[in-house]
Amino acid sequence: MTKEAIIQVNDLTIGYGDYVLLHDANFQVNKGDVFIIMGGSGCGKSSMLRVLTGLLPPKKGNVIINGTDITQASPAELQKIREQSGILYQSGALFSSMTLAENIMLPLQQYSDYSPSTIKELAHLKLALVGLNGFDDFYPSEISGGMKKRAGLARALALDPDIVYFDEPSAGLDPISSRNLDDLIIELNRSLGTTIVVVTHELASLFAIGTNSIFLDANTKTILAQGNPKELLKNPPNKEVYQFLTRGETK
Repeated sequence: MTKEAIIQVNDLTIGYGDYVLLHDANFQVNKGDVFIIMGGSGCGKSSMLRVLTGLLPPKKGNVIINGTDITQASPAELQKIREQSGILYQSGALFSSMTLAENIMLPLQQYSDYSPSTIKELAHLKLALVGLNGFDDFYPSEISGGMKKRAGLARALALDPDIVYFDEPSAGLDPISSRNLDDLIIELNRSLGTTIVVVTHELASLFAIGTNSIFLDANTKTILAQGNPKELLKNPPNKEVYQFLTRGETK
């Protein structure tokens, strides 16, 4: 059965000024994937995420999301695509002067027609969804790093997006909090059917949650491999991928 692509990337070149970071990239993210963007430092993982979210225009190529080419889209079309997406930043990026509930209410207030009472109830439900029931009135300074990530995820889910992007979700977390966040990502993917795109270099996480992936290489400035991370470990296409997935072992 042919899988449905929710993101299609064609002949993509990413760069800054005259410097090319990645060239001729082609891949697709299928609906329902937990898609990993992996590779060593300087390979362009974060820049790829910026392109997929419409924050960085590519030097060449197309990015088609839900049938809309965001590289050619009007401001109104791009805004619609962004409203269908959520982003969890490394730090959680919560507003420190707002309670957790107020942080989640903000996108609902800006981009929905719900009544104030409904918005408040939805914020409560999103917090409960990520395991923060009862923390509505807490401020970011009053909770742990792992809880901040969960609250940031609740905000990313506020508008019931088709796609949620994660930028190094395990950064700054202890192993237990990192594993709990991985479990939450898997549960959200399974229960809500949300397509998830994750930038990470954490092996435990990418093997635990990834169903598909691309491996970006800083030396060749290309995609060196695509596929399920576990399958790439079993049958590595080249030494670069194998060494990355085994943290430097030789084969």
